[in-house]
Amino acid sequence: MAKVKLTKNELKKQKDSLKMYRRYLPTLILKKQQLQAEIRATEVRIGELMEEKKRLDETFKSWIAVFGERGIFTPGILKITEVKTGHGNIAGVNIPIFKGAEFEAASYNLAVMPLWLDLAVEKLKQVFLLDLEAQVVEEQRSRLSQELRVTTQRVNLFEKIKIPETKGYIKKIQVYLGDQQTAAVVRGKIAKRNLVKGGVS
Repeated sequence: MAKVKLTKNELKKQKDSLKMYRRYLPTLILKKQQLQAEIRATEVRIGELMEEKKRLDETFKSWIAVFGERGIFTPGILKITEVKTGHGNIAGVNIPIFKGAEFEAASYNLAVMPLWLDLAVEKLKQVFLLDLEAQVVEEQRSRLSQELRVTTQRVNLFEKIKIPETKGYIKKIQVYLGDQQTAAVVRGKIAKRNLVKGGVS
């Protein structure tokens, strides 16, 4: 315990501090619970996105032989030109929100290229969109997790350190002030007795 003044003013200060800690602690606990729920929601969403991507990958397996055709399905056939995100706020944490993406497909001669290429490009867009959304949701989870760590530290600080410490200070000051009051009463009685004795003789 740190050194504390054993005065009535300090007692009031410590009681005010205790009241403040008790007032803010439920808010911090509520924030912690909300953050935990939101983190679970992001984890569920990431799982859903990965499942959806897995399903798309399964449909792609039937196309693998077609993709193997040389010079047709090249890596540069589709480029992401812009990832669109907005901003949201959860429990005081600014988070990105996925809004979509813009793509640019390489120009190709429809007369020369196979018919399946348009469909393949659309499927590829879907895969990109799932990956991009998963990245944004992962960023949400990261920011929420960081805030959860800070909030948990504050809850622990209040619950395990500040509140017990302040209660200890209050008790210490009250005991000291009580002892001082008792001593003053005893001194007063002794002084009175001495006065009475002095008056008798």
